[in-house]
Parts: sequence; structure tokens; C-alpha cells
Amino acid sequence: MTSKESYMSGFGNEFATEAEKGALPIGRNSPQKVPMGLYAEQFTGTAFTVPRAFNKRTWTYRIRPSVLHKPFEPVPHALLRTSPFGDAVITPNQLRWNAFPIPEEPTDFLEGLVTIAGNGDAHTQTGIAIHIFAANKDMTNRFFYNADGELLVVAEKGRVTFATELGVIEIEPGEIAVLPRGLKFKVTLPDGKARGYVCENYGSLFRLPDLGPIGSNGLANPRDFETPVASYEEREGDLELYAKYGGGLWKAGIGHSPLDVVAWHGNYVPYKYDLRKFNTIGSISFDHPDPSIFTVLTSPSAETGVANCDFVIFPDRWLVMEDTFRPPWYHRNTMSEYMGLVYGRYDAKEEGFVQGGGSLHNQMSAHGPDAEGFEKATNQSMEPQKLSDTLAFMFESRYAIHPTRFAIDSEALQSDYQSCWSGLRKHFKK
Repeated sequence: MTSKESYMSGFGNEFATEAEKGALPIGRNSPQKVPMGLYAEQFTGTAFTVPRAFNKRTWTYRIRPSVLHKPFEPVPHALLRTSPFGDAVITPNQLRWNAFPIPEEPTDFLEGLVTIAGNGDAHTQTGIAIHIFAANKDMTNRFFYNADGELLVVAEKGRVTFATELGVIEIEPGEIAVLPRGLKFKVTLPDGKARGYVCENYGSLFRLPDLGPIGSNGLANPRDFETPVASYEEREGDLELYAKYGGGLWKAGIGHSPLDVVAWHGNYVPYKYDLRKFNTIGSISFDHPDPSIFTVLTSPSAETGVANCDFVIFPDRWLVMEDTFRPPWYHRNTMSEYMGLVYGRYDAKEEGFVQGGGSLHNQMSAHGPDAEGFEKATNQSMEPQKLSDTLAFMFESRYAIHPTRFAIDSEALQSDYQSCWSGLRKHFKK
């Protein structure tokens, strides 16, 4: 990939970048003749008439237009699913999985995508799908785009490099990347193998949450989000373009690399964020605040304050509340929660909730600290406590999350998960 820079900072701004000086047209989006013999092509992520504050589009100036490929044909992918997810019975039981192994046979990012659960419908643009990826091979001669939804990728093991139409993004454990719906990319693995989590968002685009009484600062700061600069690949050959469309996987032959954008300007772009830069807000007097204070990004629904999906993290932080049960309290929610662990230990469940694993607590299914966590938190000293070297996250949705048949039948599913609460004793005394 040919590039002159690395990243630009900011969230949701209008960016302009060129890999070759003079490639960007000045004053016109689509002049009669684009500099350097390039093609002008607009890439839109919202309806044209969406209010300006939420309108997403990028003008690209590329070597060949995107229409230049052979016809698409469907191809099988047994473990990549889109709605309906009802091939397994949805259950009120609490579910938890161990980490899925990285395959021994050569497997790239696309081949290694496995759907764990989901809700809603890609066709009506509501809900999400939750995938795990585990890969040990670069995508060299094939490229991919997802027409069904944007992809939020959480790296858990190994670095992951996304070479996209608009530039290159690399993330490591502790970082995320968001790839817009329709963006073409390929994935390479600098460390030889990688694993992580993917939220496929069918609903409104992820955005920063409003801060309300918090004020103008805190949580994820806009300037800490990074967008790649223009970087292009001028390559010809017998290549393949894959598309996820309408829940199925399709493949078309393409005689050139589709990552051939020499310059672009706009705000419909991929971006990365280092979760360690999150400015955590918490109580400094008493009581454990709602986990909504840990929201990094939100995909709003049509109902104000109720998310299609919230992306929430539980990072390093100080706990200083007095006379307070400091871990998450026992609770039943209208929202459904899928949690994963990137590294370290989660304070409410130090055993069993493992790195690379996940848990699913659907709406109104009770959950909270295990018996050991309860006893520890109930009897601990109230001195300030630092939680260090820990990073858990949550995909939280207003809709019930359906596990797939693969996830339910997998050996990674912990059959004894509910036993972590069996040691909770009755302490009631009149």
C-alpha cells in the first residue's frame, strides 16, 4: 500500500487526504476530468437527506470505479450467520463460553469468522450479530466488504491489520477498529495469528454517547479516535472480492485490487480507538453507578435513551466508594448483555470468565458476582482499591440475543456456569 502519512485524529469530522500530491480535486467533488486520470466515486453511509450532523459520505478518487468486477455468485460459509438466528432455542439460562481455539489449519480472517449470537434483522436494519474471529493466515488475493452492517472489531490476541480502501488501520489487544458498512478491506496478521470479537451492527451507526450532566469532558474523547490517511494498492491479477449481502456470502472475480483509492475527503470512514485512553467516570462517595457510565460508543434506536447496541468497557480504574458493595450488584435488566474479556481478570468473576471467552445474560435473566466474589467484596477493607491490567467489554442491546446452534452445541460452552452462584448462602437474621 502506498501512503505518505499514518493517522488523522478526531471523531466524525470531515477529513481530506491524498497519497499523491495533487490527486484531490479543489473546489469540486466531481469535476469533468479528475486529476491524474482518476475516477470520482461517492461512498455514502446514510440517506442523502439525513440532517447534516448525522450525514455520512466520502468522496473517493480511485484508479478504477467499484463497478468493475465479474458477477457475484453465492458461496457457502457454514458458521457465518445473519438473522433469523433462531436455529437454537433462546433460553433464560445464563450462558458462558471458554475461548475458541485458533485453528491449526491455514485460516484467514474471513474463513475464521464464527457467529455466536445475534438479534434483529439486517434487512430492516435493526439489531446486531456477535462473531468470534480466529485466524492464522493473511488475506492476500481476496478482499471483503459487508453490505449488511458496520463491523466493530475488538482485538484480543495478536495484532490485526486492516488494509482498506481509505487507508491502513492496525490494532492490538486493548484497541478496537470500526469498519463502515460497504468498505472493502483485507486482513493481515503481523504476529502470524490473531483472535478477537466482532459486533456487526445493523442499526444506526455507532456514535459517541451524549454526556448529559457529566459535562463537556470524560469517557471517550473525540480527539483520541484515529482515521487512516489515503493509501492505495495498484495491483492486477486473478483476485477475488467477497461480499456479505442479505445474510449470505458472495464471491466475484476481480482483475485488480479494489484498494486503489489515491485520495479522498469526507466523514464516512474507518477508525480505531485505544481503549486505554478511555476517561473512566465513577463514584467518589458511595454506591456503584450504573454501567452506562462506561459506554464508549452507542448505536441509538428509535426510542430515546434505549440503544440498539451499546459498546461498554470495564478498564483499569480506582474504586474508592465507602460502605459500598464495589463489584457490579446483582441485577436483572431490560437490556441483554454479551460480555467478553480481552485481558486480566473481571472483578465480579475472577475464575471461569476467561480471556477470549464470553458470557450471555439475556433480558431479565438474573446475574451478578459469583459466590467467591460476593464474599470477598462483602468483607473487604474499604481502602481505595486499584483494578489494574484488566479489560472486559460488553455488547448491550435492547433486543433479546439469540445464540446460534453452533454456540449452544460447542464444547466451549460451560455446562456448569450456574454453579458459580451455588455457594451463595442465606445470611438473613431477624
